[in-house]
Amino acid sequence: MISEQHLIQLANWQMPFGRYAGRVLIDLPEEYLFWFERKGWPEGRLGELLQLALAIRIEGQEKMLEPLKNHRGASPS
Repeated sequence: MISEQHLIQLANWQMPFGRYAGRVLIDLPEEYLFWFERKGWPEGRLGELLQLALAIRIEGQEKMLEPLKNHRGASPS
């Protein structure tokens, strides 16, 4: 189940490692998300959010997250 908190986190969390370290998850290139899909998702919340990012990007719905950027309570727990 996708919650509002998941969407807020997706719009604000930064990729913690790799080629796109520091880039907000929803702004990661689709090709990078497909790479994770092929190679395996990271464990935990990060992996869940990356999978959600891919689903949203495939559907072309990333613009719906714009109002959620820079939202309070977005930092990883």
